[in-house]
Amino acid sequence: MTRVDFHFNAPDKLLYGCRLVRKIYRTGQRVLVCADDRSMLTAFDQALWAFSATDFIPHVMTGDPLEAETPVLLGTSADQVACHEVLVNLGQSTPAGFARFERLIEVVSVDLTDREPGRARWRFYRDRGYQVTTHDIAAVEAKR
Repeated sequence: MTRVDFHFNAPDKLLYGCRLVRKIYRTGQRVLVCADDRSMLTAFDQALWAFSATDFIPHVMTGDPLEAETPVLLGTSADQVACHEVLVNLGQSTPAGFARFERLIEVVSVDLTDREPGRARWRFYRDRGYQVTTHDIAAVEAKR
C-alpha cells in the first residue's frame, strides 16, 4: 500500500517543493511532481532552476524524449508515467494513479485556498485505509 505523507503549513509551496525534490533526488529515487495544470508545473520548473546556485536537479516534463532517463519528471497525471517510486503532489486534487507509487507526498501551503482541498485529500486517503503521516513545516521551521 502507498505510504502517504502530508507536509503542511508550507510558507512557499514551490520553494518547499524544490527542497523536497532535491532531497529525494539525492537518495537516488525517481520522482514525479504532479500539479493540476501546466502553469503550476512551468512555475515549478523555473523554481528548480533558480532556487539553488549550487544544485542541479535534472528534470523534464512528462512526454519529453528524455523522460525514461531523467530522475525528476513534472506532469499533470500520474497515470502515464513508468516511474513508481515517489509522487509529490503540488496540486489541489487527488492525483489519479497515486496508488501505483510506493510513496505519495502531499505539499499544502498556509494559503486557505490550498488548505481546504488539502484537508479533503487527507480525508480521502484516511477513509480508504491509508496510513497518513503528517509533517508540520511551520513547527519544524520554528525550532530552527
